[in-house]
Amino acid sequence: MQLRYVFSETGTGLRRNVSMTVALVVTIFVSLTLVGMGLLLNAQAQKAEQYWGSKLQITVFLCNQNSRTPHCTSGEVTEPQKAAIKQVLDTHPEVASYQFQTKDQAFATWKRVYISKDKSEQEIYSTVTPADMQESYWVKLKDPNQYRGVESALSGMDGVTAVRDLREVLKPIYFWMTVLKWGAIAIAAFLLVAAILQVGNTIRLAAFARRKEIGIMRLVGASNLYISLPFLMETLVAALIGVGLAAGTLAVFMYVVIYGRLRPGSHIVEWVDWHDALLSVGGIALLGVLLTLIPTLVMTRKYLRV
Repeated sequence: MQLRYVFSETGTGLRRNVSMTVALVVTIFVSLTLVGMGLLLNAQAQKAEQYWGSKLQITVFLCNQNSRTPHCTSGEVTEPQKAAIKQVLDTHPEVASYQFQTKDQAFATWKRVYISKDKSEQEIYSTVTPADMQESYWVKLKDPNQYRGVESALSGMDGVTAVRDLREVLKPIYFWMTVLKWGAIAIAAFLLVAAILQVGNTIRLAAFARRKEIGIMRLVGASNLYISLPFLMETLVAALIGVGLAAGTLAVFMYVVIYGRLRPGSHIVEWVDWHDALLSVGGIALLGVLLTLIPTLVMTRKYLRV
């Protein structure tokens, strides 16, 4: 197989169909960017749920050495107080299950969330140790609407500094995250269909422009792959450019919005990081390649009749 001919035909095809190629690149770019944003929003929703707990949970914070609430008169929660709290959780009819979070686990989560570029804040944060954290129970309820009983039972116990129920606060956050995620994916799905149709039009026009060359190649016994490869290369180039633009857009979003604005200025939740961004880029890269190669293979069999 003469690769020089394949690359030459690929370049010729791209020059002949510049407008179609540009339209295909733009469509792939926009659709993959929306898919990537949807993946990032999904990752953010998962991180928020892991940090705050699910909407069916309440959190029972135990006293530490810095607690000054009425039920923390002895300072750090004692083992008998822990045993009494655990007894309530084991026997209360509203409790489905619960999980204990140690000070070290709470400190690890805190370090991921409280990131600041401000030097004075960094100095303050550097003085925080695991001993300053609070042990806690994350309690999952059998019925999300039945939580007042266990909340009132625990909030009045010695050793409990606070019982937090954020379901009502977090509900609109989760709702809009879900709306934005599926909205982005739904719009992207329509654009992906448009991209597939654009691939078909590009192949059809390219096949028509090269109908004489294709006929000659058939007569001399060229293989199906040899005839189809320039078309595959054309669409692959468009896909790679679209993927590159989408990845660049996601990188700019992470750098400017997430790391430039949200992470330093908002500590209410653990935000997505570069690892999540790389996973999103990997997802859209795979989707972009499949989006072009599979329709191209189908269309070449139809229009080239090889």
